[in-house]
Amino acid sequence: MSSVKKIALCGVCIALCAVLPPAFHMVGLGSVLSPMHIPVLLCGLLCGWTYGGFCGLAGPLVAHLINGAPPAAMLVSMVPELLVYGLICGLLMKLVRTGNLYADLYCALAPAMLLGRVAGGAARALFMMGSGEGYTLAMWAGAYLVQAVPGIILHLILVPALVVTLMKAGLIPSRYPRQMMGEGAAA
Repeated sequence: MSSVKKIALCGVCIALCAVLPPAFHMVGLGSVLSPMHIPVLLCGLLCGWTYGGFCGLAGPLVAHLINGAPPAAMLVSMVPELLVYGLICGLLMKLVRTGNLYADLYCALAPAMLLGRVAGGAARALFMMGSGEGYTLAMWAGAYLVQAVPGIILHLILVPALVVTLMKAGLIPSRYPRQMMGEGAAA
């Protein structure tokens, strides 16, 4: 994919970071489904680690400037979390080539989602320590794992489906062109 197309796609993903959360919040699903994570994960998978990382950094900041959400206190943990999502997704998508698109996508998504949550929790812990409040492992697990289960499930289903759909539509290059035509895995 050309640099121009990657820049444009990254810009669209950053814009989606500002548009999706208010839409999800209107129906009461914003906090539960973490909609801002979707465009960041997509950007990393489709455009690579540099664009994905930039989207993870810029997306929450642009959304905060436009919508006032996420609030400034949440940016402290959301920016590192989403930055890691975009970086790791893009890096792993570049490095992992199993011969199967879905395996590649999940090999990139799962570690990125886990490491992003660790980064967000670590940033939150540092922020809480600086404010004189404690932050325990149980608090992290509750906020970043237990409460996030619906969003995690959505992301693991929706993001690969979007990537495959974009490839089948010819809007982005196919990773394994023979798979897209239904002829099995290419070497």
